[in-house]
Amino acid sequence: MSKIAKLALEDGTVFTGKAFGATGTTTGEVVFNTSMTGYQETLTDPSYKGQIVTMTYPLIGNYGITTDDDESQRPQVEGFIVRELTPLPSNFRSQIDLDGYLKKNNIIGLEKIDTRALVRRLRVRGSLTGVLSTEILDDVELTTRAAQLPGMTGQDMVKKVLPEKAFSWDKEGLLPLAESMMMGPQPTTKRHVVALDYGMKWNIARCLTQSGCRVTVVPGTAKAEDILALKPDGIFLSNGPGDPAALGGCIETLQELIGKRPIFGICLGHQLLGLALGGKTFKLKFGHRGSNQPVLNQITGKVEITTQNHGFAVDANSLPSEVEATHINLNDQTLEGLRHKKLPVFSVQYHPEASAGPHDSSYLFEDFWKMMG
Repeated sequence: MSKIAKLALEDGTVFTGKAFGATGTTTGEVVFNTSMTGYQETLTDPSYKGQIVTMTYPLIGNYGITTDDDESQRPQVEGFIVRELTPLPSNFRSQIDLDGYLKKNNIIGLEKIDTRALVRRLRVRGSLTGVLSTEILDDVELTTRAAQLPGMTGQDMVKKVLPEKAFSWDKEGLLPLAESMMMGPQPTTKRHVVALDYGMKWNIARCLTQSGCRVTVVPGTAKAEDILALKPDGIFLSNGPGDPAALGGCIETLQELIGKRPIFGICLGHQLLGLALGGKTFKLKFGHRGSNQPVLNQITGKVEITTQNHGFAVDANSLPSEVEATHINLNDQTLEGLRHKKLPVFSVQYHPEASAGPHDSSYLFEDFWKMMG
């Protein structure tokens, strides 16, 4: 017999549907992702820590789950909401269906609700805190709990996804199909990159490896002297969850590193770099999450379709004169990339590792490799 699950939002709205995956109660910021594919990459992206994710594409789970597509060791979302779950995946790569995967990893799922109505509410009101439960079915209790939850602003979520210790990335680069579509064979000359992991997607390390880098991963909280002691040719700043302004120690470390080595940042790494350079960040109303965001490269004049997952942004007007905007989001004109005019430092808000998503921006890894030369 189908089990009921409910989602309650802080504004008093309640959605009732069918449960899948694990049972229990979970909380988080309710957000939405507009990708048509890539639900496994979404589930395992550490940037979603603390969030209940709604997929706008109506049919999810149709190609199952394979470990080759994981972006971390486990699913990171607090809960998962879809319009309709596919009970029988059809894909020769599939190892387990989505329902079984969420059960195995203790993630609660909800289907059979009007996801269009939910997403519209989030677009109008902004991202809202919520409670997702299969055991508490009283609307008043659920909405009361949701209203008492803290928002994402001011929260240090990085501490929940940091690696325990430094390690060398010893896995391969891109899978053969992605290699042919994105960057091609690896260069023979290797550069040593120290990657500060604030919740890094694995495909970033694969892309760095594919572009000709030997990658050492360290926790994002590592000190500047320890990072420089590894004698890197370049320093990479990863994606991650939460409010960048809450990471004062990380910002101070970057201020010590700027000018010492070439630096490349993605997503949270971009935001932290913007703060370290003297800029400010702010929370977006409902964020950018999906693999279809148009970005203008102001240097080349080309438009790139990009993968994105962020709820905060760097205020372009707050950047000092020695820092210039390089990429702009064409939907809302927010800052998507910056670079220092004199130092070998640049970053982008979106995800050029494109997992899942288009490959328009893979050139950035090659640019970083050349900058380290």
